[in-house]
Amino acid sequence: MGQLGMIIASMSDTLELTMTIKDQINSDIKIAMLAGDKDQVMVLRGLKSVILYAEVAEGARDSGLAEPQVVGLMQKELKKRQESADLYRQGGNIVKAEAEESEKIIIAGYLPEQLTEMAIKALIENEIKRLGDVSLQQMGQLIGSVKTAGGGNADGAVIARLVKERLT
Repeated sequence: MGQLGMIIASMSDTLELTMTIKDQINSDIKIAMLAGDKDQVMVLRGLKSVILYAEVAEGARDSGLAEPQVVGLMQKELKKRQESADLYRQGGNIVKAEAEESEKIIIAGYLPEQLTEMAIKALIENEIKRLGDVSLQQMGQLIGSVKTAGGGNADGAVIARLVKERLT
């Protein structure tokens, strides 16, 4: 390895190269275009549009959104695709349901790994200890604090189900 290669290797060991979700989507759009993957290009352009729209709405077009906000947008898009797929299945349109599910898989690739049910249960127990004795009437407060503690890495529906099971 030449001297330049050694310098680059040592720099990559010491520098943490992180790419934002928005940057990753932009990069993946180019790759998908070169590969001729029209479906993936369409999904990624839609995600890019969602992010851009939110940036404009927040007045953060130049600075961009914080990564947790982008993760929240991706989670909303994921949920939309799941709801659409469910509705298409109920209506008997399997082809469109499968298309929505394939889009969902693409979107899920940009989200941090989701917490397991066991990890969510541990968060619930920690929040119950922190909040004190929690009754069924305070279920919403507990769900909110568990979502916050999970940092957006847990599905709200799973949290709600587990909290309800724990409190009843």
